[in-house]
Amino acid sequence: MAEGAILIVEDDDNDLVLIRRSLHKARITNPIVTARDGVDALELLLDGPGLLPQLPIVILLDVKLPRVDGLEVLQRVRQDKRTLALPVVMLTSSDEQEDLLRSYRLGVNSYVRKPIDFVLFQEMVAQVGLYWALINRIPRAE
Repeated sequence: MAEGAILIVEDDDNDLVLIRRSLHKARITNPIVTARDGVDALELLLDGPGLLPQLPIVILLDVKLPRVDGLEVLQRVRQDKRTLALPVVMLTSSDEQEDLLRSYRLGVNSYVRKPIDFVLFQEMVAQVGLYWALINRIPRAE
């Protein structure tokens, strides 16, 4: 398993609990760090060393967030050389074509729509987590 935390940026309590449980059930043992909005996520990622011991292995990012939305977070992550190669997965209930297009234009690695069905949601999160924690490799910051 890749070393490092998984950063979940999610403002919905129910979705956050379900994502955490799904990753745990899939036996993904990486630490999980959460941010409740885009401002908190940007502070964790960009506002100086020490907030996170190291960059996460992946960011699971919702599009619709308070204060600063997920698309703005993605744009800022891609503009900073420290986080440029950091994998970002939009994990969202948004089915808007414009959100999908903007996400890819801004450099998202994957766009995953949250299923409404509980079991499908759980399975999808497990698959996403397993891919990014076990299979994918990312460069470490120099």
